[in-house]
Amino acid sequence: MSRRSHAIGLAIAGMALAVVSGGCGTASRNATSEPTASLPIASISPVIALTQAQVVRALSAAGLALTAARLPFRPPEPPDLMAVPRAVFQAVLPADPTHGYIVVYQLRDEATAATAGRELADYLATGYGRTQFPPDANHVLRQLQTTLISFSWSPASSPDPNTSKIADALQTVGTPIDVPR
Repeated sequence: MSRRSHAIGLAIAGMALAVVSGGCGTASRNATSEPTASLPIASISPVIALTQAQVVRALSAAGLALTAARLPFRPPEPPDLMAVPRAVFQAVLPADPTHGYIVVYQLRDEATAATAGRELADYLATGYGRTQFPPDANHVLRQLQTTLISFSWSPASSPDPNTSKIADALQTVGTPIDVPR
């Protein structure tokens, strides 16, 4: 390698180092220690909104209210449902504010929803899924067009007497998917 080629190589490496470190320095000077605002919660799809409206109607008839879930909630579910769009709502239970979660899954079509519903029912009834719940757990699983509605509760560990009203109200929405015992 000639002396001139070596000098050109060093010059290019030096300029690259200057660009990289200069970029880092600029970012550091612009960094702020002030907290940033939280991002808004993503809106629900129109399909889930229609199902939510039916759930609200059913719960209202039972004297119950529905809100967006106040805490993060991820129900036990089979792996195939983990990537499915969903919304988590919560029926207001004054004596049990950490329960009452209702999950609405949105599938691409009614046939896919029916298949996913049967898979979820099987998961809840057998093996690993069953061990995720108390022995007396009751599951309400309904299909409304391309959505699935899921609610699980345990009579022995539900201090609010209105919990059973959630299950009863949801029985009026969509069509049932039986969860074997």
